[in-house]
Amino acid sequence: MSDLENSTLSECASRIGYEFHNPALLRQALIHRSWQAENSDPLTNERFEFLGDAVLGWVIADVAFHRLADMPEGKLTDLRRSVVNMHALADIARQLGIGEFLLLGKGEDAAGGRDKSSILADALEALIGAVYLDGGAPAAHEMVKRLLADSVEEAIPHLEMFDAKTRIQELCARLSIGIPTYDVEGEGPDHELVFTAILYVDGRAYGSGSGRTKKAAEQIAAVGAYDTLVEQHNA
Repeated sequence: MSDLENSTLSECASRIGYEFHNPALLRQALIHRSWQAENSDPLTNERFEFLGDAVLGWVIADVAFHRLADMPEGKLTDLRRSVVNMHALADIARQLGIGEFLLLGKGEDAAGGRDKSSILADALEALIGAVYLDGGAPAAHEMVKRLLADSVEEAIPHLEMFDAKTRIQELCARLSIGIPTYDVEGEGPDHELVFTAILYVDGRAYGSGSGRTKKAAEQIAAVGAYDTLVEQHNA
């Protein structure tokens, strides 16, 4: 890609939902180091990425703290980790089509850099950093909340299921009834594989669940098994 036209920058700004007072900040957020190396550009997005990473962590921590008032610190950390990681950020960048706006060197571009998860995640963090520099903390906070709200909501049930799996282990230990074990089987073609897990305690089945991964199936089985054991043992 040649250098970014004003219309291209405007389209990128529209995608992320923020109008820049200083479009030069937006341009810098889109400059990969491979472009700098091939074009003698004095700028890259790496410093913006550093700043955006810190802003992103702060906003997700703030949102999680107020959204989940009863969640302990360890689970809040797990939530932030599940939302703020390369793959999750790259998926959001793909949904926004950020790859098409990146300034990449010819070699990186030819190697598929526009869809490389590490480059996309870094670019999204750099864009967050650029918004922070252009509009301050309120603008960056609003942008991150808007872009990652769905990711936070989707992560919460998985944390709750993980809690159920942990709690059933603790419950079994407290009741001295044995250690939970899981029998997991997969069915279907590789691209549509579904796993079914059955949770056993002392040879007796207490819950089952299905999911696209073994871990997800075990977590769902643990949810039902926990409730059954609590009811049976008046725990």
